[in-house]
Amino acid sequence: MSSSFTLGWEEWISLPDLGLPAIKAKVDTGAKTSALHASVIEPFGPVDKPQVRFLIQPNPDDLSLEFTCSAPVVDRRQVTSSNGEAEMRYVILTNLTCGDRTWPVEMTLTNRENMQYRMLFGRTSIQDDMVVDPNQSFAQGELSFDLYKGLPKRKPVKRPLRIALLTKEPGNYSSRRLIEAGEARGHVVEPIDTTRCYMKIDSGSSEIHYDGKCLPRYDAVIPRIGPTITSYGLAVLRQFSNNGAYCLNQPNAIAASRDKLLAHQLLSRERIGMPVTAFANSPKDTKDLVSLVGGAPVILKLLQSSQGRGVVLAETRKAAESLVDAFRGLEADFLVQEFVGEAAGRDTRCFVVGNKVVAAIQRIAAEGEFRSNLHRGGRAEAVRLTRQERDIARRAAQTIGLSVAGVDILRTNTGPKVLEVNSSPGLEGIESATGKDIASMIIENLEAKVRPLSRER
Repeated sequence: MSSSFTLGWEEWISLPDLGLPAIKAKVDTGAKTSALHASVIEPFGPVDKPQVRFLIQPNPDDLSLEFTCSAPVVDRRQVTSSNGEAEMRYVILTNLTCGDRTWPVEMTLTNRENMQYRMLFGRTSIQDDMVVDPNQSFAQGELSFDLYKGLPKRKPVKRPLRIALLTKEPGNYSSRRLIEAGEARGHVVEPIDTTRCYMKIDSGSSEIHYDGKCLPRYDAVIPRIGPTITSYGLAVLRQFSNNGAYCLNQPNAIAASRDKLLAHQLLSRERIGMPVTAFANSPKDTKDLVSLVGGAPVILKLLQSSQGRGVVLAETRKAAESLVDAFRGLEADFLVQEFVGEAAGRDTRCFVVGNKVVAAIQRIAAEGEFRSNLHRGGRAEAVRLTRQERDIARRAAQTIGLSVAGVDILRTNTGPKVLEVNSSPGLEGIESATGKDIASMIIENLEAKVRPLSRER
């Protein structure tokens, strides 16, 4: 016959699913359900999978120690307190550890700021082989609030996150896959049209509004900002960051990736191989500009181009000079770049997530086309990278400052050369060609970067 597990009238417990390592609880067999202190309680998520976020101050003697937790909701019920007041409370199911034992318990969330104990240990949380000894205190040993001091360095606690997906196209493949991957891992991913956001900015309480309502606080933001709205999109992203959300890719890094001239200058500074590139402002420099990159054929590329748009091949010097003059006449900012003939209409897309190349494809241009972009009719096939190619892809993403990036490289006779670093790489082509679940890798990376207990500002 196994011995009973003894609880004192007060116990130190921890809630590992919520990332809370130490809380003092009062054991009260007169109360049916356990109750946990919570303030700023905020429900979120879909109706069929509701979540709740709340603020907790685990130490009643140190109110500066406060953390945000979130958990799935299992019920909402009316609870009558000991003073006879009835209250509708959210109910969560979470693991509780006391001594050497861990088991799941239901807890209601309520404000216990005037109580000495941040948790009430009710009788439904007491298992059959447990006995309560009212003469004992901390029968299962003592913990300390000092355990919170090392939390930022501890392994992140898996918990539900509220994630904003900034996109104008929530129905496209990449957006759908990110939403699916996030929900599969227990998070709530809410698509938000960047152009419909507007902001209140002041020194006290800056806000982001959307369709007439103030948006809540998000744990993280996945930016999928189109090139046509880069400036405004980055302003919105900065506001999310200012309000405490972790941005998968930071605004300054996205801005650098979108400015092709700046991106090439940053890569050049780090001695990362790339096609020879020239840029000028004066019309008098047209001939010398073409000569700087080795002469025709050359590539002319608008600084704000994407998906192959604004990229032109000039096969002769005369054609190149005419295009340069035409672009200047339109007052467009552009680059002149050497044409790498041995690439033969092929480039390699390296997908970087968290400083690791997780997948790669070779993109092959359609017949008669020099641009290998899939949006231009190119096709993709999985490819094995060399160590040098992996290293240069990682270094390029690091140099621009991107956590998630699509690094396009050319295989040349003198080694790999970086063509472009994309801050919003599409998922369809690379997932289809490689069979890898890139979307889940992105969400996992996000989980590792978002602190398990984010401090409220």
